[in-house]
Amino acid sequence: MGFRVLHLVKPFMAIVPEIEQPTKRVPFRERLLWTAITLFIYLVCCQIPLYGVANTKASDPFYFMRLVMAASNRGTLMELGISPIVTAGMVMQLLVGANLIEMDQGSKEDRMLFSGAQKLAGLAICLIEAVVYVFSGMYGDISAVGYGNAILIITQLFVAGVVVLLLDELLQKGYGLGSGISLFIATNICETIVWQAFSPTTINIGRGLEFEGAIICLFHVMITRQDKTRALKEAFFRPDLPNVSNLLATVVVFAVVIYFQGFRVDLPIKSSKARGVQGTYPIKLFYTSNIPIILQTALVSNLYFLSQLLYTRYPTNFVVNLLGKWNTIGGSNQMYPVGGLAYYISRPQTFSAILEDPVRALFYLAFILTACALFSKAWIEVSGSSARDVAKQLQQQQMTLKGHRDTAVVK
Repeated sequence: MGFRVLHLVKPFMAIVPEIEQPTKRVPFRERLLWTAITLFIYLVCCQIPLYGVANTKASDPFYFMRLVMAASNRGTLMELGISPIVTAGMVMQLLVGANLIEMDQGSKEDRMLFSGAQKLAGLAICLIEAVVYVFSGMYGDISAVGYGNAILIITQLFVAGVVVLLLDELLQKGYGLGSGISLFIATNICETIVWQAFSPTTINIGRGLEFEGAIICLFHVMITRQDKTRALKEAFFRPDLPNVSNLLATVVVFAVVIYFQGFRVDLPIKSSKARGVQGTYPIKLFYTSNIPIILQTALVSNLYFLSQLLYTRYPTNFVVNLLGKWNTIGGSNQMYPVGGLAYYISRPQTFSAILEDPVRALFYLAFILTACALFSKAWIEVSGSSARDVAKQLQQQQMTLKGHRDTAVVK
């Protein structure tokens, strides 16, 4: 066999952090315990502030994707969240899908080298993002932060990235339940939903003091306001803060997803050797689960990150403006896309925004559907879950589809 790109990873495999496979089956209670410990470590890191930071008032490049993509809190050890790991996975899958990296799913060595290459790519992206984050002024001007503190912040972000990588691998190797990345995202989303529903914090955005939590606000306005109809309308549709209609829409989406999650097609299979041995092979409607959404979010978050950093330094450059124009809204430091590609791939915030710019809404919808479809196809090919891969697995298990020959199934 000739030279292959994955062979370049071999010299670095000894230094790549790795969790060993369990030597025996891990009991369910122990897996549940490791899952809880993993989540506890992640949540603690999400609350530990970065040492040496001058301020975190600058615009947040991950602001629009932090809920899903970063799964983290601003100014903490988990500032970058799962972004480097998911970005590395996306890049590696695209390279394999484009045949720039040759990989044989049936080869144990290739799978090991690919996993190592993905880890190295994740750590490299983590280091690059940390350096860019610090020296672009996200934590204050570099002269105010100091080069000593800058190196210290970069080190903290990089070590936190290694911790996230190991926590995710710990669960995926079978010590815990499911995937670490999915667990962190789900926890972050649940935390956000509960906080935005029941937050007792008061905020003044020009309409007087209001409770941030949608449910708290509903009870407050219904008790204190004389005009109950107007109070109810405000609680359901108030702008710029969580409202009851947002909460109800979230519940509806959860219900729809849970309902369709059960949709599947059971293919009848039988043993090609032993008579009477039969079974079914289930194919779910959500065959690739939430992987395409995560990968699409990774793509958009990195584009936002790059576009915002370039625009703050070169606001008059034509190419930079094509990539995205950014501006602050409402007197805050947070920058929002107002033009360029970044604007058209960002979701409209309200129904009125859709009516004001329907072209943007249609472009955003087409982009989401196209990107997720392409990522789904790439993920199926790379993860070994394509029709041909499944047929080979059935053949190795001496199983075949009812009414088909072995050769017909593989084709």
